[in-house]
Amino acid sequence: MTETAWQPGPAQPRLAAATVDVWRADLASAGGEDARALLSPEERERAARFARPGDGERWTAARAVLRALLGACAGVDPCELRFAVGPHGKPALVDAPPLRFNLSHSADVALYALSPDREVGVDVELPRRAVDHVAIARRILGEAEAERLRALDEPRREREFLRAWVRWEAALKCTGTGIGGAGTASGRPAPWIHELDIGPPGAAALAVMDGPVAVRCWRWPAAAR
Repeated sequence: MTETAWQPGPAQPRLAAATVDVWRADLASAGGEDARALLSPEERERAARFARPGDGERWTAARAVLRALLGACAGVDPCELRFAVGPHGKPALVDAPPLRFNLSHSADVALYALSPDREVGVDVELPRRAVDHVAIARRILGEAEAERLRALDEPRREREFLRAWVRWEAALKCTGTGIGGAGTASGRPAPWIHELDIGPPGAAALAVMDGPVAVRCWRWPAAAR
């Protein structure tokens, strides 16, 4: 595990070449009417369709932080940002300065990866329910990973499963292939993987094409101007 130091975010974030900025946000404190005001009508409608209590509020907060970050980095009004979605769900900006980004959230923890020049993917996972980690690993991650996990005691097995899962998922999100696709596309090298320490019991990872790169880790909200 790579040690991650989450610093207070800059009031005026600026992206840099060969560098990925990762922001961490607590969705429990990032929602409310101010968050809803940043969303488009379509996004507000989507948030209203979530069935489970709290899911719509977390999605609203996650999307609002994304808009605020992208607006600050691109120098545009967050409310004016428009998004397109790739075949496997990876979002991209439309009619805005070029930058690459990805987001992930689990419960109230959200991570955002931004770069001016590299494709990125990020994933965060917190334990959710009792699952058969070995069976899932065998089906998704392969026989070798399943056998590695089977040899561990249960607390360590869950932790190692989450670490393996976020690395795999971040790589797929980086390449834009999705869970049903391959880890790489068109014979390109596999993404560079950088683990992010969010503290136990969760796990998180960043994937970057054409890495390694410098990684700066920030806490949201940004410092006051």
